Amino acid sequence: MKKNLQYPIGEFLPPEIVTEKDLEGWIDIIEGAPEQLRKVLDSLPVSLVDTSYRPGGWTVRQIVHHLADSHMNSYIRFKLALTENCPTIKAYDEKAWANLPDCQTSIDVSLQLLESLHKRWCHLLKSMSLSDFEKTFYHPETRQDVKLSTNVALYAWHSKHHIEHIKLVSVH
Repeated sequence: MKKNLQYPIGEFLPPEIVTEKDLEGWIDIIEGAPEQLRKVLDSLPVSLVDTSYRPGGWTVRQIVHHLADSHMNSYIRFKLALTENCPTIKAYDEKAWANLPDCQTSIDVSLQLLESLHKRWCHLLKSMSLSDFEKTFYHPETRQDVKLSTNVALYAWHSKHHIEHIKLVSVH
């Protein structure tokens, strides 16, 4: 069976029911993502950092910088939802961001940022009550209120999704 290169772990499916155990598992994934990412990157030849995982896909460098950009935005969205009543978040053009000059810097810059960001983010996530995870933000692109519990699931998936993309580079 041929692996789907765009969605190697499958597309994200929002959870219908969320348990405390689900939340703990997703937080564990987010917490461990920078270490998992570093392991995959350490095993990747430096010569492949500017290689795409699929035709038309991002390079490893762009993926690592995208993870930092995306996860910073998610962290801010959590803070907004925890301090405001269903705030409207700022959407951004992730493809345009991936082509900005800062995405040509060393991947270690974003890897270090992710390591620090995930420590702080997980500290926040672990301090949240179950009712906090029911809080929402409004996403103007999807025109939907997004529960923080769904966003935790999304970013656990997002971490694994892009780490798997990088693994694909090393097997091609």
